[in-house]
Amino acid sequence: ILFIYTRNVHAGGGGGVARAAGVNGTGPSKLVDPLEDLLPGVGTYEDFNTIDWVREKSKDRDRHREITNKSRRSTVDLLISVSDAFSGWLLMLLVGLMSGALAGGIDIAAHWLTDMKEGVCLIGFWFNHEHCCWNSNETTFQERDRCPQWQSWAELITGTPEGAFAYIVNYLMYIFWALLFAFLAVALVRAFAPYACGSGIPEIKTILSGFIIRGYLGKWTLIIKTITLVLAVSSGLSLGKEGPLVHVACCCANILCHLFTKYRKNEAKRREVLSAAAAVGVSVAFGAPIGGVLFSLEEVSYYFPLKTLWRSFFAALVAAFTLRSINPFGNSRLVLFYVEFHAPWHLVELAPFILLGIFGGLWGALFIRANIAWCRRRKTTRLGHYAVTEVLVVAAVTALLAFPNSYTRMSGAELISELFNDCSLLDSSQLCGYKQVRRQTGVGNSLADRPAGEGLYTALWQLALALVFKILITVITFGMKVPSGLFIPSMAVGAIAGRLLGVGMEQLAYYHHDWFIFKGWCETKGSKPEMFRLNPLGGGVTRMTVSLVVIMFELTGGLEYIVPLMAATMTSKWVADAFGREGIYEAHIRLNGYPFLEPKEEFDHSSLAVDVMRPRRSDPALAMLTQEGMTVGEVEALVESTRYSGFPVVVSQESQRLVGFVLRRDLLISIDNARKRQDGVVSASQVVFTEHVPPHAADGPPPLRLRGIMDLSPFTVTDHTPMDITVDIFRKLGLRQCLVTHNGKLLGIITKKDILKHMAHIANRDPDSILFN
Repeated sequence: ILFIYTRNVHAGGGGGVARAAGVNGTGPSKLVDPLEDLLPGVGTYEDFNTIDWVREKSKDRDRHREITNKSRRSTVDLLISVSDAFSGWLLMLLVGLMSGALAGGIDIAAHWLTDMKEGVCLIGFWFNHEHCCWNSNETTFQERDRCPQWQSWAELITGTPEGAFAYIVNYLMYIFWALLFAFLAVALVRAFAPYACGSGIPEIKTILSGFIIRGYLGKWTLIIKTITLVLAVSSGLSLGKEGPLVHVACCCANILCHLFTKYRKNEAKRREVLSAAAAVGVSVAFGAPIGGVLFSLEEVSYYFPLKTLWRSFFAALVAAFTLRSINPFGNSRLVLFYVEFHAPWHLVELAPFILLGIFGGLWGALFIRANIAWCRRRKTTRLGHYAVTEVLVVAAVTALLAFPNSYTRMSGAELISELFNDCSLLDSSQLCGYKQVRRQTGVGNSLADRPAGEGLYTALWQLALALVFKILITVITFGMKVPSGLFIPSMAVGAIAGRLLGVGMEQLAYYHHDWFIFKGWCETKGSKPEMFRLNPLGGGVTRMTVSLVVIMFELTGGLEYIVPLMAATMTSKWVADAFGREGIYEAHIRLNGYPFLEPKEEFDHSSLAVDVMRPRRSDPALAMLTQEGMTVGEVEALVESTRYSGFPVVVSQESQRLVGFVLRRDLLISIDNARKRQDGVVSASQVVFTEHVPPHAADGPPPLRLRGIMDLSPFTVTDHTPMDITVDIFRKLGLRQCLVTHNGKLLGIITKKDILKHMAHIANRDPDSILFN
């Protein structure tokens, strides 16, 4: 079995750029070569198409080789070469600074607007609750959240903070602000930047695989996503800002790429920058720069060379430093809920972590199926036409059900912070409602006696209701026409489940301290359930493993709990994989019909290239060009009658010996340019793709030579090449299409879309769901 997997780089880097051509015809007419200079548009791509990775890398190698050769000529050229090499690091610096500054502003604004739903600061409306009360003299735990400078809406309107009427006023104002913020968010998205909705990670993954989505990383998307992300988070919807911050960072990177020619004109180089920007987004979202780099490597990047790893690390470092300098949370930390756990864990405690992992896997599988079913319903029914109404209804339901429960009323980040807090002896919160009683359980085998009190039981019931509420409301919230992330809701569900299980284990140890499994425990100080709140539940939803554990470690500083975290994460992923190997982002990619060839998906079907290629027996003949003999009019007619992105070039229709491949866009641009710039080019002019132009009549129109836009070394496989090898070629080389030959004769073509449809057919999915190539 023979298949070709190498390409020759000729003048212009794989066929994208042509050199000046001489006159090879007879007669007085001048040979027309429209690519004597590089034409605007040649080598670029249309919207919703896949880039040619090999051609882009060839162009970059040619450019780098030319700069290196010129650097030996003069000092100026040497400085140009040095600046070209340094431009990547400078770009990473700018991306980190810009993303960190935007993330800091988003954190400050979101915290302020979230608190505005409950009241206002009298000394300055721009202060949130915490900042307003920094100078308060109230130091007791009972009054720590109250200060004269901060007043609830009931106090401002009725003059009293207590009573049924005050509760109703606060309730109504909470709903009013939630609806206002949600309406502004969805209205701005609908009016100015429809691409600003959702998480953005599924589309970022698709773009990094080589797909073109014009405007998705543009300036309007950046502006609207930044504003509406603040509004969406502040509205109280069950969503987070972590996924959208990855989108924001990639928008910053894409915009800044236009400042550097090396990245502006090369799609492959630009995607290296976008991979680093994805790491920056996670770095500023969680304050976890190392976790961000691993997230980009594990979850979103399609092509991640070693130098991108170092640049991602540098950009994440700059972004984290910028965010730390802004100090949006006022605690000199990168994250809102930073905690430090140093209590040792016992081997028996691995069992509860594994139970949490099982719960996370089951919830992840259930969430993916339920959310995809709801999003498909939104996409295929009239529900999708009422995006504003849907957001307002969900925001109203969320606010109505969230306000009575103090644990659902607060934001997701504040809920996680509350659940992560340890209980001290003077803490009066309901979660710390223990009876302060001690008793001896035996010599050398004593436990801190912490029987649960009424306050703790009340808090546990509220947390149980909050768990059910978060699980259900997140299913219909994720995917609406507002910016919405999934990390914080997943972490909130995991933290609630971990707190419930931790308290349960603590009480079990208290009342049954003589059981065998508890006899090996040493005496511990304080509350034990904090360790179970580290449950990385996102492993079941996103299928992340290494990066998720590192992010959780950086968030909490819980170095002692690396092993339990790893056990819970792997258990969660294994359980979720038992119900389906797709994570939530891959499922949304498939739902939207994007041509994403998942590197993790296995292909073990025993089909051949001839079984997948087009044309099939019932299809029309393959549209192709001949290297000579066709006129401009015939080429234009062929292009207008088909919608293919490119055409193979053969010696003749009879022999069908393959010569090369030419892109539709390059063909149209070249012909249009020749008609405008050169006299004598008419519909009767011959189009030639050969090195030497055949003689033509002296009184006839000059031929149009288009060899410069032709790829002379297209990727080909034989008709009996196994499809598993063909799929590997597409994955590892990032191909858009591959030609199928038999003894050098062209038989057909296999596109990325054909492979995805074939894989969908094998997996009993709808092949027509693949919309793009």
